[in-house]
Amino acid sequence: MPRNPVATRGTQPSLPGQQQGQPSPAQRAHTQSEIRTSVPTQPGTYLDAATPTPAHTHAHIHSQYLTPTHAVPPSPWHAPPFRGNTVDPPKILSSPPAPLSFLSIPIPPSPRHHPVNSPKMDTTAIRGLLAASLDPDADTRRRAEIQLKQIEEHPGFMDVLLEVLQNEQDNSVRLSSTWTAPLEPRCPPTLLCSPVIYIKNRVNRGWEKSDHNPNDTQIAEDEKARFRDRLLPIMAASQGLVRQQLIPVLQRILHFDFPEKWPNFMDYTMQLLNTNDAASVLAGLQCLLAICRAYRFKSSDGDNRVHFDKIIEASFPRLLAICNELIAQESDEAGEMLHLALKAYKHATWLELSAFLRAQQTNFGWCTVFLQTVSKAIPASAMADDSYEREKHHWWKAKKWAYFNLNRLFIRHGNPQSVTNTKDEDAVRFAKEFSATIAPEILKHYLAEIEKWVAKTAWLSRPCLSYTLVFLDESVRPKEMWNHLKPHLQNLVMHFVFPVLCLSEEDIEKFEDEPDEYLHRKLNFYEEASAPDVAATNFLVGLTKNRRKQTFEILKFVNAVVNEYEQAPEDKKNHIAKEGALRMIGTLAPVILGKKSPIADQVEYFLVRYVFPEFTSQQGYLRARACDTIEKFEQLNFQDQNNLLTIYRHILDCMADVALPVRVTAALALQPLIRHDIIRTSMQQSIPTIMQQLLKLANEADIDALANVMEDFVEVFATELTPFAVALSEQLRDTYLRIVREVLDKNKDNGEDEFGDYLDEKSITALGVLQTIGTLILTLESTPDVLLHIEAVLMPVIQVTLENKLYDLYNEVFEIIDSCTFAAKGISPTMWQAFELIHATFKAGAELYLEDMLPALDNFVQYGAGQLVQKPEYIEALFSMISDMFNDNKVGGVDRICACKLAEAMMLNLRGNIDNYVLRFIEFAMTVLTAQDVKVKAYKIHLMELVINSIHYNPILTLHILETKGWTNRFFSLWFGSMSNFTRVHDKKLCIVAIAALLSLKADQVPQSIAVGWPRLLQGVTELFKTLPAAMKNREEALRDDYHLDAGTYDYGEEDEWAEDEANWNVEDEPEEEETNEGRDESTAYLEFLNEEAQKFSRGVDDIESEDDLGEDSVLLESPLDKVDPYQLFSATLMKMEEEQPQFYQSLASHLTAEDQAALQGVMQKATENAQAAQLALAQQQGAAPVNGGAS
Repeated sequence: MPRNPVATRGTQPSLPGQQQGQPSPAQRAHTQSEIRTSVPTQPGTYLDAATPTPAHTHAHIHSQYLTPTHAVPPSPWHAPPFRGNTVDPPKILSSPPAPLSFLSIPIPPSPRHHPVNSPKMDTTAIRGLLAASLDPDADTRRRAEIQLKQIEEHPGFMDVLLEVLQNEQDNSVRLSSTWTAPLEPRCPPTLLCSPVIYIKNRVNRGWEKSDHNPNDTQIAEDEKARFRDRLLPIMAASQGLVRQQLIPVLQRILHFDFPEKWPNFMDYTMQLLNTNDAASVLAGLQCLLAICRAYRFKSSDGDNRVHFDKIIEASFPRLLAICNELIAQESDEAGEMLHLALKAYKHATWLELSAFLRAQQTNFGWCTVFLQTVSKAIPASAMADDSYEREKHHWWKAKKWAYFNLNRLFIRHGNPQSVTNTKDEDAVRFAKEFSATIAPEILKHYLAEIEKWVAKTAWLSRPCLSYTLVFLDESVRPKEMWNHLKPHLQNLVMHFVFPVLCLSEEDIEKFEDEPDEYLHRKLNFYEEASAPDVAATNFLVGLTKNRRKQTFEILKFVNAVVNEYEQAPEDKKNHIAKEGALRMIGTLAPVILGKKSPIADQVEYFLVRYVFPEFTSQQGYLRARACDTIEKFEQLNFQDQNNLLTIYRHILDCMADVALPVRVTAALALQPLIRHDIIRTSMQQSIPTIMQQLLKLANEADIDALANVMEDFVEVFATELTPFAVALSEQLRDTYLRIVREVLDKNKDNGEDEFGDYLDEKSITALGVLQTIGTLILTLESTPDVLLHIEAVLMPVIQVTLENKLYDLYNEVFEIIDSCTFAAKGISPTMWQAFELIHATFKAGAELYLEDMLPALDNFVQYGAGQLVQKPEYIEALFSMISDMFNDNKVGGVDRICACKLAEAMMLNLRGNIDNYVLRFIEFAMTVLTAQDVKVKAYKIHLMELVINSIHYNPILTLHILETKGWTNRFFSLWFGSMSNFTRVHDKKLCIVAIAALLSLKADQVPQSIAVGWPRLLQGVTELFKTLPAAMKNREEALRDDYHLDAGTYDYGEEDEWAEDEANWNVEDEPEEEETNEGRDESTAYLEFLNEEAQKFSRGVDDIESEDDLGEDSVLLESPLDKVDPYQLFSATLMKMEEEQPQFYQSLASHLTAEDQAALQGVMQKATENAQAAQLALAQQQGAAPVNGGAS
């Protein structure tokens, strides 16, 4: 009989406060007593208890298994320790005559909990409403749902739901319809609600206030306390589907309440783990997994991690003991428990490996469990006929997490290269020990499993295959592991990696019968990043990049395959092997074409001999692979131009192929070929037809890469496509509207989800279509009539996106509006409709998208200023958006910068027409500047520039407002004290024109409070002019960097460069000398990046000081100031002042130093030079003689 996986040896375990023979927590849920009687009198003692040091005996690595010989330490919860095989207890998880089914355990009631102060609701009435909400009659259901909605926020509603959930025996009331794969046929798939669903929704919306649901009533604290007390006993006594629905509820509560408001959670969890009841132990594992999930992003530099490390130290000895017993079991229940236990370990070690788990004996114990799970023969019950169904079984999930945990231990903690930058000596020691003792053992077990898979004596799931290949990939670079791996490499490539890369029978069936699914699987790399063939590809890339001479061995194998195919009779050709060989060589293209590659000049011959024939193969997947191989070698510089023309003709033929995957791969191959002049010239005559084919393809297959192809072609062949622009935009619109309808229908079918995410594969495709539309619009700047027509064509695109709140597509839609208005340099009636939609969208909750809206809104203000003056309601709409940003406390300084920019656009473009708004703009700025120390420099600058813009707009009005509010001295002191922070050309120009506006005032218009400081205006403007040339140079460099296009070929970089000694096919590939920075490979760098990001996440870091520099690239919008020559403007101001107010001018100038006076003379001279240059340019433009003969 199988061994008991969780019971202790000897006597039955007793819980704190439980005598021998008392019921388990799940059984005790039948009683009427309060649950608090069953928890320790000092909840949370595990945090402070001195956990006994495990009395581990020496553990050592065996060649077959890592087997610990240690005992489990006493638990702080006083559970009896394992005592070896002295007494056989009841076999609680073995298979009895009637197999134990976790889902068939009846749900016992948990204690009724109605404290004196708890409002009593009518349980029977609410149960009736819940039942009515499932009624087949729609009216009955609707009335019940309305009534439930009305009472769900009343105090005591959660108590009643728990009561109904405990008592109700009718599964149709208890279980939720949202469960997509019900395990019990009694649960109809069309159920709309249940107590569990109402509990879930109420906790999601009412446990803590959320920005998503700010108006929802919060659950009272006393009701929360009662709910927490009852949740775990109910989970322990619930059937599987109910428990699965309650886990997200538990997770959310833990996130907000543990440990402060739920200190006894771990006490009760350990009670569940220490029982002899299968359902209780399973519930305990789910609770432990939930707490590990809650802490998985906590880093070692915070108190939270210290707290979690104590939880690990107290609970994981028991968890390891459970795992050791479960390994020997065969039942499905044991598989589920092991799956949960190994997943808990995964989350507990996601970011950090605690000192307790790093201890040698503990680590050996866990690695033993993982390796035994990897090697375990899976029970027949887990071997369903359908491979995808197999992978869903708990035993295969347990295997998956065993592989994952071993990989994670090695990659993140056990590889000396991964800890090169740490000062933690214990971490370095662990890595060295792990790589020397355990990592080779992992490789040995993985190779044993590979051997079984190759011999077809064992099956491996896709995740298991992927994780195996990931481990092999990570073993290539470290010298110690490479020595273990290298002897097996040839066999691994031939018999494991290559078969994984080859098409399966399922792939071929999908190619023929479900081409859409085939394309999604083969082209959507990010979704399929964990697929075995992608892992095999990564392994080959890593192998050839780090052990360059292995490239020759792989190419020998590829040549052998393609030659065998070439020489075989037609009926004996192995088409799948040929396809796999071409995929393999295509994967190595960056290495083969790398700098100094000794084999790059042989590629063209290979393509002509082995790839060209497959363009006309009878096998569709070989035609597709031929196109893909050409795309992979896009950077090959062909010696024979005729070969390029041959490729072009074949690609065009394949774009008309009967097989959809062939057409798509041909289109993707054509895109990079346009870098060749001969192909680009050939395409010019055919581009309208090619675009029609691409649009047709885009409607047949939602592949986002096709949109990228179209976008490139629209940009490169703009002239040829202009006559077809309207028709093209109509087709793009129709494609987009079709995709969006499908997205909306899909989300509607999936039901409401407050955190719904539209960004699936269709949305990404829609995104690409929008980008193509945007590119098309920009090519039509010189054809305003066509552009006007296209605006009307695209209005439905804008409307459907904004009205349906497709947030992920907002940015591209706003860019289209920006492109239309910018290219036209005017606002059409159609675009004013778009403006109204933008405003409505903003008001409907899209305030944080103002940054995306800003370029379009700036165009409305700049190019529609005349119409805005005639439409005061539009001006009010713009102002209301700015006002909302400053009045909403949830909006931060960075988002308010966008509001400042919009206000600036209004003041620069609507001068003299918005006097009544200037006061409010100044109030927005000065309220913040005077009330707090603004730490974000960019925000502070933009706030000051609101007032500076007001001065430029109307200096008399602005000074009057500042005087009235008592802000004059405060502002001028802040402005001139921060002059060095105005670093951009835009900032300096704005300050100069504002100072010029102030200097144009009469002496009696200057407030007495600041008259004494008026000479500082000249000193400040002198400083601005001194630094203006350097700022202008910086801007030119920034613009040049932004728009610089490299006309040369793609540079694969130094990583793909071949060393001199790697050119010899026969040189032995000796292990490389390890460098001090060897560990700085992609994996290590990526792990360090994730670690940094996770630490930021765990600390809640929102400090943006490091990104607070105002670079020239932060001014991307055109401005009326761009056309202002500050030298000529200021020179004219001074000359006018000297002429009209000579005494006032002299009093100001007398305060200047000789250096400042010389600087001002330089400004006057520069102004004269600029004026003469402008006159000369104008004369040359008009074809007339230069003014004054061009003399300077």
